[in-house]
Amino acid sequence: MPKFAWARATKPLPARATLLALGPAFVAAIAYVDPGNVAANLTAGARYGYLLLWVLIVANAIAVLVQYQSAKLGIVTGRSLPELIGYRLKDGQRRLFWVQAELVAAATDIAEVLGGAIALHLLFGIPLLLGGVIVGVASMGLLFVQSHRGQRPFEVVIITLLAVIVVGFVTGLFFSGLDPAAAIAGIVPRFQGTDSVLLATSMLGATVMPHAIYLHSALARDRHADSLRLAGSEDSRIVALLRATRWDVGGALFVAGAVNIAMLLLAASSLRGIDGTDTIEGAHAAVVATLGPVVGTIFALGLLASGLASTSVGTYAGSTIMGGLLRIRVPLVARRAITLIPALVVLGIGFDPTRALVLSQVVLSFGIPFAMIPLVRYASSPSIMGKFANAPWLRITGWVSAALIIVLNVLLIVLVAGS
Repeated sequence: MPKFAWARATKPLPARATLLALGPAFVAAIAYVDPGNVAANLTAGARYGYLLLWVLIVANAIAVLVQYQSAKLGIVTGRSLPELIGYRLKDGQRRLFWVQAELVAAATDIAEVLGGAIALHLLFGIPLLLGGVIVGVASMGLLFVQSHRGQRPFEVVIITLLAVIVVGFVTGLFFSGLDPAAAIAGIVPRFQGTDSVLLATSMLGATVMPHAIYLHSALARDRHADSLRLAGSEDSRIVALLRATRWDVGGALFVAGAVNIAMLLLAASSLRGIDGTDTIEGAHAAVVATLGPVVGTIFALGLLASGLASTSVGTYAGSTIMGGLLRIRVPLVARRAITLIPALVVLGIGFDPTRALVLSQVVLSFGIPFAMIPLVRYASSPSIMGKFANAPWLRITGWVSAALIIVLNVLLIVLVAGS
């Protein structure tokens, strides 16, 4: 039996219940279409065309594997990844690990508030600082739904916002002059100088987001908590839940991956070579000029939905990290109020918001191995997962993926140091 396994139910999951089990991955997938993704993908497409398309494809494939393992860990053990990490580390190590995880969460939060503030400025001309405050207050409302109405209503709200994001960022692609041959060439892995490596690292950090790795284990556990607490359970229920989770992760990451690819393709086909389009504001202006004001408004609405949804999910992730590693529970709304401060400081000092978004995603890339290595290790351990431990192919793929991310991070450091 797995060391941390909760009790399991006696009956297999019915087909209808399998459908109802979907949802946690779609909440986690919001992290994959947040304003950091928008900035990284638009900048990459505007500067380098289709060159870095392969990065999104590889990153999304890694994200599917990682998110499934995170959800499986939460379902089988009944603990979140931060809880399992905290259980095994000594007090000093646990606090140090929390510091780096909290820095990752802070970088995520800055990106999400900045994106929402930019969207409000594009739509209504609201100053960025005031826009950041509005986004923060609106996200508190979403977190209030989660705290007082439960996870399922929260999932419904977030998935609705995800639908807006999909429409907002995919619509423009249908009006752009896509070059299929150039897009296919973008599947071949290659770089073009240090800046392209920086952008690739940013795109990777924006896609395989560490805070989403920590979060999904808690989302899956909490969603299925009632089923997993039933006494006298059998493995058939877990098998059925894991099957539903594969559909959940596959569907959610397919949507998120398609949106990210659409962003890059839109920028590569419509924005490349136009001055200023490597910023979100410039990209929006170019979209309005080339594709029309309606498409420009839809684009801005997608960005706003992205900022609102992702900042709420990011706060939820930060609370999961703090609870697991420090064993401290802070109300979500209170945490949202505190973590809003760094983003407002960035907006207040006038730092280029798009540049801040791109750099924040680079920080995330360096945080991925800290989440991914323990995840693969625990999910592959028979002493923790019992018969549900990773199969050899999944274990090997996980380690190879982690190694690739580390190599890319090291390459960026070497190139920056040598420039």
